[in-house]
Amino acid sequence: MIRCMIVDDEPLALEILTYLISRFPELELIGKCSNAISAFEMFHKQPVDLIFLDIKMPGINGLDFISSLKEPPAVVFTTAFAEYAVKGFELDAVDYLLKPITDKRFEKCMQKILKIRPYDAEVTKDYTYFKVSGRLIKVPHAQLLYAQSVKDYIHLYTKTGNHLTHMTMKYLEELLPANVFLRVHRSYLVNRELISLIDKNSLQIGEERIPVGENYRKAVEKIPHQP
Repeated sequence: MIRCMIVDDEPLALEILTYLISRFPELELIGKCSNAISAFEMFHKQPVDLIFLDIKMPGINGLDFISSLKEPPAVVFTTAFAEYAVKGFELDAVDYLLKPITDKRFEKCMQKILKIRPYDAEVTKDYTYFKVSGRLIKVPHAQLLYAQSVKDYIHLYTKTGNHLTHMTMKYLEELLPANVFLRVHRSYLVNRELISLIDKNSLQIGEERIPVGENYRKAVEKIPHQP
């Protein structure tokens, strides 16, 4: 697990980076700060492998902050100002992300991060953040019963309530751990640990009957044990 923190004075930037980081099980977000002073205190309280760091902030800017650390971690600069790129790379930055940061650009950044920081694939998060009505909602995997796609949206059915998020089923399948969740239909993905019954054309989770698509039947049949 790569332990990372975000340092940015913009609330929206903090939210977007939190969401982007949540997509990757390789990353563990251990803290968020809105200024360099708070970041300095947090950095010296716990191990940090990677910082997503804004440059233009009140008081101490990001460039001065990272330069002040005796043993700085890997850093990815996140800023709306391209003119600082040369200085950023002079400080051995892993990457330099211009705001607004897109999913695709963040994925390229992750490829660079993983080249310098190998990841233990056995370590995974037991939760995922989803954007729901403009807010990030933390959903523990053990609470997520199943998901149903409707056009470009996903209905998430959990033990404590339901959520609607803008996402494709293909993206959701890539986002969630395959050892816990299984695609059983073009429109359904289920928590394999909560399946109580399987027959030829459907399976049951709680009180709900979920259809099993023809193209997914072999994968369902390979589930080794049902409660």
